[in-house]
Amino acid sequence: MAETNNLPTVEPTAFDRLSKVDVSKYIEKKDAGNGKKLSYLSWTYAWLNVKSRYPFAHYEICKFGENQLPYVYDKNTGYMVFTKVTIEGITHEMWLPVMDNRNEAMLDHDRQVKYKNYTATVSAATMFDINKTIMRCLVKNLAMFGLGLGIYAGEDLPIDIDTADVAQSWHERLEQTAAFYCTDIPDENLEMIKKVCEGDSEEECKKMYERTKVYLEKKGFSL
Repeated sequence: MAETNNLPTVEPTAFDRLSKVDVSKYIEKKDAGNGKKLSYLSWTYAWLNVKSRYPFAHYEICKFGENQLPYVYDKNTGYMVFTKVTIEGITHEMWLPVMDNRNEAMLDHDRQVKYKNYTATVSAATMFDINKTIMRCLVKNLAMFGLGLGIYAGEDLPIDIDTADVAQSWHERLEQTAAFYCTDIPDENLEMIKKVCEGDSEEECKKMYERTKVYLEKKGFSL
């Protein structure tokens, strides 16, 4: 009989670990109008859950063309955004169209869509819509590593992503901003942010957040 006591230990993968994270406490509901309720998972919680377990995880917002725009556009089908996430040397890519709350593709102009009993206007996409979709795409990208994967069971786009501030202290807001944009903020600035978060007042955290926001906006990010 073959011995089984000395079988090599298999280390759990990132997927093994992240797929076991309970994200239910981070999922909330909001009213989307017309009696429709949307569930959403905040990108800040998703990213913090990953970074707390994998400090060297990083993401990329894919950019295209001479102007390095964070989307591709087709006049017939609309806008598409792409992200890439790398954890422990493994990279997964994800893509997502820019859509309104009816899941209708948004173009660069307003358009009318006919339904069975009514006609609705699909507004032209704005940079806010594109930015929001990028964050949705990132959360879906993280699901490829197991985090919140069950949310997508049976549906391709069951969630909306909340990008608004929800009763956050300036400490929390500063920490979350630094965690999410850690690959875009210089190390010395991250060290300063860490010290402010550890020991300074809300007012000092607010001032640091505002300075960080100005820095990131100059680099092309929208906070």
